[in-house]
Amino acid sequence: MKFEIRGRNIDVTDALRDYTTKRLSKLEKYIDEMKDVLVTLSVEGEKHKVEVTIPLNGVILRGEESSQDMYSSIDLVEEKLEKQIEKHKTKLYKQHRGAGLKKALQEEIKQELAKNDKVEKFKVLRTKRFALKPMDVEEAIMQMNLLGHNFFVFFEADSEEVNVVYRRNDGNYGLIEPEFD
Repeated sequence: MKFEIRGRNIDVTDALRDYTTKRLSKLEKYIDEMKDVLVTLSVEGEKHKVEVTIPLNGVILRGEESSQDMYSSIDLVEEKLEKQIEKHKTKLYKQHRGAGLKKALQEEIKQELAKNDKVEKFKVLRTKRFALKPMDVEEAIMQMNLLGHNFFVFFEADSEEVNVVYRRNDGNYGLIEPEFD
């Protein structure tokens, strides 16, 4: 597993780097496919914040925690990621009748995200590319919540189309299903 540990408003010492690596390496016992782990350590006022992003073959695990102490924040984010992995693993186990996370994550991706035409009058500041994994609406909502985003683009397994789930202002969820004329 390769760790990329960055500091924002903080110098990442060897002790801090070693502690982060040691704590987050514990997640390997849950998932063999972990290759890259992006960790951002930052200080904002008196808050010590840790953000961790782990891409896993179409699924992205993300955790963010802050506290008064950087080491405590690292512990909290590691526990949060463990819970996310267990929750996701249980859901996949139920969906695939015991096939588990490894088999589910190794399924082939059926379609890539289409490139949007760039419009000159709107400046695109950032472009993200990601693999689309076939999933149902419930799994897409869970993935959106794991990432902490307000929307999530996914490949709907039953209809074999790209759909979008989003969090509404009233706290419920919405689904956008494209219709092609």
